[in-house]
Amino acid sequence: MKFSKLSQLFLVSGIGLIVATLLTACELVTIDYVFVACSAGASPGSAGEIYTYAVDSASGALRTGQPTVPSGGTNPVAMATTSDYYNLYVANQGNKTVVHFSIDGQGVLTQKDSVTLTTVPVSIAVNSANTYLYVVSGTSSATLTEYALSSGTIGSAVATVQLAVPGYADDTIVPTGVTVLANSDAVYVAAYDRSAYNPGGSTTSNANPGWLFGYAVGSGGALTAVANSPYQAGVKPSALAIDPVNRFVYVTDFASNELIGYTVLSSDVLDFMVSGPFRTGSEPTAVTIDPRGIYIYASNALDSTVSAYSIILSTGAPSAVVNAASTAGNTTDTEPVAIIVDPALGRFVYTANYLGNSVSGFRLDPNTGVLSTLQATPYPTGAYPTALAAVPHGNHSTQSVTP
Repeated sequence: MKFSKLSQLFLVSGIGLIVATLLTACELVTIDYVFVACSAGASPGSAGEIYTYAVDSASGALRTGQPTVPSGGTNPVAMATTSDYYNLYVANQGNKTVVHFSIDGQGVLTQKDSVTLTTVPVSIAVNSANTYLYVVSGTSSATLTEYALSSGTIGSAVATVQLAVPGYADDTIVPTGVTVLANSDAVYVAAYDRSAYNPGGSTTSNANPGWLFGYAVGSGGALTAVANSPYQAGVKPSALAIDPVNRFVYVTDFASNELIGYTVLSSDVLDFMVSGPFRTGSEPTAVTIDPRGIYIYASNALDSTVSAYSIILSTGAPSAVVNAASTAGNTTDTEPVAIIVDPALGRFVYTANYLGNSVSGFRLDPNTGVLSTLQATPYPTGAYPTALAAVPHGNHSTQSVTP
């Protein structure tokens, strides 16, 4: 059978379209990049690296992305991004630095600038306006430092606050976490009094051990303690998170295996949720809230699980989400110390597992909050991963709630 030239052209075009369609159907689509800070690298002598992974849109599986880069120091312990996802900040305890990286559309990290502290950084956060970087530092004292940001570049310190418990000025206060309201109006710092809580050692104070400090952010970045601050926060608060509409603050208590909830009142004052605190797994180390502001997830280091909760929106109280697929909870690899929800779709949850040298992944059911393990999880990383951050690829809209 013979074909005219026009028929041949249509035939070739049709075959090409079919092949292209099949290839597109098989193509892996990246929705996020996940960054993992490892405090010891895979290569000899490495003690600070950032691994990059691409998130598959269909499965949530992680695959190796851009080449690993140095963290700009040693022993990285915390990471934070700007709200536009163009900048990443890494806190390195080994050389007391916070290092700034730019992020391009393919997840490539490029080191830009840094600041050096006088005490070791513990936790960092960036306000949603991307105008200030907050760093809490110290192991025998607690300092909150606010740095100006300009197009991602770290500027000079515009405010510094020493954390102290009223009436116990000589006590040793150790910071554990920092976060900022979504409207950038206030910053909160979790810390504990080591003079009052010192497992295996002696204590010299009868003060309450756990505290949450709150500071209103004023003109030019001025920090002023909010009324009634600091607030009692259990025994050893380990991490904190704020919902995306500035209504609730949640703090994990590592020593008591609890999640403590606060309601944000006028002038950024906090009030305890009357139904709390709420049970977690053993030794909760990190907490995150999904981009829609309706689910909370906490990683538990000792029993290697994730606790899942739905937020009762009228009160903020966390209600435990039952995972029907497992009576033992959402199991991770060994000792999860960091947790995030992907910012693009809000459909995947990841933990950094310090002793497992891995990242565990879960699929988040947006209707119920229930988690199910991802295919091929856990995903191997470098040695001793300590922190996670994620940015959307930018090829689609993201899930969020506007304050």
